[in-house]
Amino acid sequence: MSETFFVTTALPYANGPFHIGHIMEYIQADIWVRFQRLQGKRVHFVGADDAHGAPIMLKAQAEHITPEALVARIAADRPRYLQGFHIGFDHWHSTHSSENTQLSQDIYRQLRAAGLIDSRSVEQFYDPLQGMFLADRYIKGECPKCHAKDQYGDACEVCGGVYAPTELIEPYSALSGAKPVLRSSDHFFFRLSDPRCVAFLRQWLDQPGHVQPQVANKAREWLDGQGERTLSDWDISRDAPYFGIPIPDAPGKFFYVWLDAPIGYLAALKSYIDSGKARANGESRTFAQLLAAADTRQVHFIGKDIIYFHTLFWPAVLRFAGAPYRVPDNVHVHGFITVSGAKMSKSRGTGISPLRYLEIGMNPEWLRYYLAAKLNANVEDLDFNPEDFVARVNSDLIGKYVNIASRATPFVTRHFAGSIDYPTGTDELVESARAALELVGASYMAREFARAMRQIMTFADRLNQDFDARQPWLLAKDPAQRTALQDSCARALYGFKVLTCLLAPVLPALAERVGRELFGLQRPLNWRDALEPPRHIHPYRHLMTRIDPKQLDALFESAADISLDTKPEPQTQSAAAATTPGAPAPATLSIEEFKRIDLRVARIAAAEHIAGADKLLKLTLELGGETRTVFAGIKSAYEPAALVGRLTVLVANLAPRKMKFGLSEGMVLAASDETGGPYLLAPDSGATPGMRIS
Repeated sequence: MSETFFVTTALPYANGPFHIGHIMEYIQADIWVRFQRLQGKRVHFVGADDAHGAPIMLKAQAEHITPEALVARIAADRPRYLQGFHIGFDHWHSTHSSENTQLSQDIYRQLRAAGLIDSRSVEQFYDPLQGMFLADRYIKGECPKCHAKDQYGDACEVCGGVYAPTELIEPYSALSGAKPVLRSSDHFFFRLSDPRCVAFLRQWLDQPGHVQPQVANKAREWLDGQGERTLSDWDISRDAPYFGIPIPDAPGKFFYVWLDAPIGYLAALKSYIDSGKARANGESRTFAQLLAAADTRQVHFIGKDIIYFHTLFWPAVLRFAGAPYRVPDNVHVHGFITVSGAKMSKSRGTGISPLRYLEIGMNPEWLRYYLAAKLNANVEDLDFNPEDFVARVNSDLIGKYVNIASRATPFVTRHFAGSIDYPTGTDELVESARAALELVGASYMAREFARAMRQIMTFADRLNQDFDARQPWLLAKDPAQRTALQDSCARALYGFKVLTCLLAPVLPALAERVGRELFGLQRPLNWRDALEPPRHIHPYRHLMTRIDPKQLDALFESAADISLDTKPEPQTQSAAAATTPGAPAPATLSIEEFKRIDLRVARIAAAEHIAGADKLLKLTLELGGETRTVFAGIKSAYEPAALVGRLTVLVANLAPRKMKFGLSEGMVLAASDETGGPYLLAPDSGATPGMRIS
């Protein structure tokens, strides 16, 4: 029975552009999808923006637009990245859609009917300055399990412990810095700890192939309650104000984003099928029929940071929601991407902007190949090393692969009018091609892309060695060696065609060009084309350039420049960013020099937007009998009304600066790095305006 694959990647959050981690995951999935299609398999490859939640609501408020407008603006920019890197999603959708509302509410009703939804009155943190209940990720404090500082309200990034936000020690609002207060609220919970769920998950994890062994072991730690990990019932509701999907029959309640986000996979598939696009892909079944079919395989590609949701919560939700929903057949987990062994950081010049990569003219297939040459089926981090990137692409793609066509084609077009004959026959060549297809195909299927690239380049090395050993440049000078010349070039060009088929999942645009421009095909190459020796070749046209190391310099210079976009506008005396962890330390200063800085506690008496300012807010600060005006570059993170009454830290003896909006009389302090910000610094409770900080 022929398989049909329903393939997704993790949904990007719709509050910003794609980063290189997104692109790595999409390229990994795209390579696998293209390989399946080359085998003649039907694949439905869909994606969507994760468009709900408090962060999008708050960001939209800060920009004075609706959440829908913010999501639409972000979505409009997606095609530049996807098309730029030849990532072939069949359909791109959004969790803010009628399909997702319908499916989320239906799944909720079925889970409720199965007795797996509880309603409980819980004490929940409320931000008195923001006037809203705080989502877990907007509460920070000390982990109750390992006592790490500044951990989020749902899980510790240090020990991996999962807990309720009310268990945090010394909690504070990540939005305003205020101490949150407890208020009672009715919430809905998915009973993930129910014995039925636990029994199912154990069975699902024990079946080989659903997840990698190391992922299954980690998931079992939660099931077994090992260490700091426990399997808890999942809070699936949030109170208004919230941008999300309403919970049926519960006014003022919305699904937590982690309930409706994975359902967005299904919503994207449903939209794709209902729109009629799937018919062009040979799909005549309805959404429900496709999911229920025995030949359908549901496959997810995700990062290692969301294992809990995709190997425990998501399979259990689908299992007990019942028909037509199906449990994932495979969840493929990958690691993170680093640069020269360091965490991605634009401020340190180790960030890679995918858009800048394209804008400065770098070939997207260079990156596709390099990532493929590093990716395997394990949950391992992938390191982008600039020197290795240049060396590997130039050596493999130019020195080994393209080199064959550039050297052999001119002999055939010049001496044989483009006709390719095989004086020694083709049986041995076809068998060699068949063996390569089987070997490399097995690696692609297993997502062992690095192994596949090594196998392909080993094949290329043999072709180049054979071509060099036959010395066609000498044969071409001797009319008596015409047959030997034809044979040497025919063998090389057939091998080049085989290589092109093998590389087609990784280099789709180049493979299409080779098929059309050199071999005269009027359709894309497929996997079995490698078993057909070419009989004619067109004149060689330049296929790919080498990487110039200066392009890498430009790429990383751009990354450093881009980091400035998240900081205050030039010449403002607003928020001072904290030193990025891992950045070169600033020069030391003496205690006498430090004492010259007059740091004071200040109360924000008023905050307001400034007409014509993209990043600034106007703050009126009280210092205990004195008032100052400061223009602060914190508009992207704070709504003015939420700042009033807050305490913050002011550099009080900074020289006033005349700006086009007025005179700025100091600087408020904030922290930021590549993970977020700015975050205003706030004194502890008991501090009063005007106090000197020392």
